Amino acid sequence: MLAEKASALGHHGRLVEQAMAALRTFDPAAGDAEARLKLVRQAARHVWAYFVQREACGMRDHRQVIKDYGIPGEVLVRLGAAETLQK
Repeated sequence: MLAEKASALGHHGRLVEQAMAALRTFDPAAGDAEARLKLVRQAARHVWAYFVQREACGMRDHRQVIKDYGIPGEVLVRLGAAETLQK
């Protein structure tokens, strides 16, 4: 069971790393606000899943992780929020 928890934690950590890298490398000069918003939403989903997995492992203080991964406030404010789909 512990190995599975550790494996899942590593998996979600890698997804957070990739999401943060995508946000950092996004070119705002491209002017595509919708594409950036999509990256922010995706990052929020990955960070939320990572935090849930950390908590399942007994790690409830995320402050250092936020600093280490460089998770911006615009991602953090979306954690756990469900956005409605517009048609």
